[in-house]
Amino acid sequence: MTPARMQLVRDTWALVLPIQQQAAALFYERLFQIAPEVQPLFRGDKVEQGAKLMAALNTLVLSLGRMEQMLPMARELAIRHVAWGVQPAHYEQVGQALLWTLRQGLGDAATPEVMSGWAEAYGELSGAMKAAAYGDAPPSATAAAHAKVHRSSEAESGERS
Repeated sequence: MTPARMQLVRDTWALVLPIQQQAAALFYERLFQIAPEVQPLFRGDKVEQGAKLMAALNTLVLSLGRMEQMLPMARELAIRHVAWGVQPAHYEQVGQALLWTLRQGLGDAATPEVMSGWAEAYGELSGAMKAAAYGDAPPSATAAAHAKVHRSSEAESGERS
């Protein structure tokens, strides 16, 4: 990820922070629309779950450029996700919901370059998590999955509320 892209992600994250509770609610609403089968995986308090999501995203943003520092925690989390019933395909659905949510929250600031940066950041994280949880995926498969998440999200960009 280029330094310029990292900065775009950081700058736009600063726009999301003031609306993080609403963003978390939007995220889960969208995730359950596109992947209703995952809703039973979320048994706890939805507000608390949303706060955990926002904290994880904050850690991701703060770790840009130093992803190796975040990877041990991400790998542990990925292994716990398997025990909770998370499947590899769920990572793509989460990515789609995340990018859609960011588009809603950022409005005009959600430029193609910004969204591409977010897709790349999420792709790096989700690729590492899937590799830890389900075994190493070849780099080409990981890159293809990132591109698919971004394309799917782009196709949905006309669905702003």
